[in-house]
Amino acid sequence: MAHAAAPGRDPDAAIRTDLLEKRYGRRVALHGLSLTVPRGSVFGFLGPNGAGKTTAVKLLLGLVRPTAGEGMVLGGPIGDPSARRRIGYLPELFRYQDWLSAREVLRSHAVLAGLGRERIAAATDSALELVGLEGEGRRRVGAFSKGMQQRLGLAAALIGEPELVVLDEPTSALDPVGRHEVRGIIQGLRDRGATVFLNSHLLTEIEAVCDEVAVVDHGRVIASGRLDELLQARGAEVAVDGLDSAAVARLGGTMAAPGAAIFPDIAESDVPELVAAIVANGGRVYRVTPRKASLEQIFLDWLEVR
Repeated sequence: MAHAAAPGRDPDAAIRTDLLEKRYGRRVALHGLSLTVPRGSVFGFLGPNGAGKTTAVKLLLGLVRPTAGEGMVLGGPIGDPSARRRIGYLPELFRYQDWLSAREVLRSHAVLAGLGRERIAAATDSALELVGLEGEGRRRVGAFSKGMQQRLGLAAALIGEPELVVLDEPTSALDPVGRHEVRGIIQGLRDRGATVFLNSHLLTEIEAVCDEVAVVDHGRVIASGRLDELLQARGAEVAVDGLDSAAVARLGGTMAAPGAAIFPDIAESDVPELVAAIVANGGRVYRVTPRKASLEQIFLDWLEVR
């Protein structure tokens, strides 16, 4: 479940919130958000539409003020100007002036990020190259495809090598090749020690790149944890003969098809004992395949519990 510690100055946490809340009149947009995002990790933030994800992002960036609760980002209170200079942000919905060139867009972001004149040109070139837009710097934004504009927005978020990068649906307008490239960029950010806060409804993307995830519903974190632990194999499919359905049932399994038995509750550490039991009951084992739950199934199970 979600971490719930007070948001003190934790050098190991890029983000820490404690019972963060946002109300608009009587409407509760976010209720009791408590989470911890470790530094140097890729953190997936999941939830159905209307769950409070966008409100949470705005609070973390200091774009709106919380009604109650506390939060720390990069060692300072949420909204702290010195912390905000070290954050890169790609919003889900953004639009640049059509008459600006890609290079002019990125230069303006470099100035806002506080880069000195001597760094702006190099930072702009580096960002364009990183997102696959090298050679397009002088082209007007109005001539860009939707996918190219998405890449430009990502480049703007990466200007100045920020410590924390907040990405809101970063691959929504990209084709499969573009999504693969963005996954590589995210992994590269983690490799250089940056923290990535990834808000996405594409669970396959989350599963491919994230170290930890949190699921928010009705404004609360309902579950969180390390992705590798959440996706740990549970259950096994066994290619077997010599056993009928009744014998398989006595061992805790079901026959999914002739020669294929499913044991849904078997842990990986118990597989040797299972194989021995099958053999002792007259069966022959040809193959054991661990069954691994998808993030999508785990996500749906979490929401169903609610």
